Amino acid sequence: MRRIIQQTSYDREMSVALELAREAGAATLDLYEGPLDIQQKADADDREPVTQADRIANEIIVQQLSREFPEDGILAEESIDTERRLGKSRVWMIDPLDGTTGFIEGNGDFAVQIGLAKSGACVLGVVYQPLTGVLYRAVRSGGAWVERPETEPEQARVSDQTNLSTMRLAASRSHRSPRMDKVVQRFGVKQEVRRGSVGIKVGLIVEQQCDLYVHLSPRTKQWDTCAPEIILQEAGGKLTDLFGRPLRYNSPEVQNRNGIVASNGVAHQEVIDALGPLLAEFGRLPV
Repeated sequence: MRRIIQQTSYDREMSVALELAREAGAATLDLYEGPLDIQQKADADDREPVTQADRIANEIIVQQLSREFPEDGILAEESIDTERRLGKSRVWMIDPLDGTTGFIEGNGDFAVQIGLAKSGACVLGVVYQPLTGVLYRAVRSGGAWVERPETEPEQARVSDQTNLSTMRLAASRSHRSPRMDKVVQRFGVKQEVRRGSVGIKVGLIVEQQCDLYVHLSPRTKQWDTCAPEIILQEAGGKLTDLFGRPLRYNSPEVQNRNGIVASNGVAHQEVIDALGPLLAEFGRLPV
């Protein structure tokens, strides 16, 4: 990592996003020791849990963004989605508590994620881990940066590892399927780091602790990937769907139904090529 001076055209947006990520993160920590009001989302395909911490953090971020940028659209996990955002060029993508299960279990694997998409592409992202104080941030053409308590921001760069069998895999603590086991075996992966939260796993790649992350499920949402994607891109990595196609933001369908692959970039096409036969074997077709 190296430190340089960063100047971007999104300075105000980043300043607001950083303040809100930390404010929302502090609010979640106030509830971390419990007691928690844990409910199940009635409209979720996989019965996702939600707590009062999710809702409080969501309200903090959405209310202030609405005041600061009234012309922008907002897509937030704990807010009712409307078609209003579809007519907007700029849309904020908010996951107020990515990794609610980790929050409930008390394992520390949760993050506040604030992303901004413009014309369907991510342009700004903040991923903040309240428990450790580690924060990742990036804007288009401004580099990816890692901040830690009491240290100066450092610019991040992904690894240059190209051999699939020696690449380190960022894997989910849960959601491990037989199909994912088959992917790991076919790739010959020998090292895994298991964490919760999409943003945290992508952060492992940004910090060269891992080189690859594959999520076969169609259940991640645009708010899960918007902020992590721009951070990974600016660190030199790449994030696509399982078929190597770019993700598009602010579409009517909020789920990433074709799954996601995040990598250090240099090995991305090799990963996609290796996945192809397995996806065919699984009967998985792009939608």
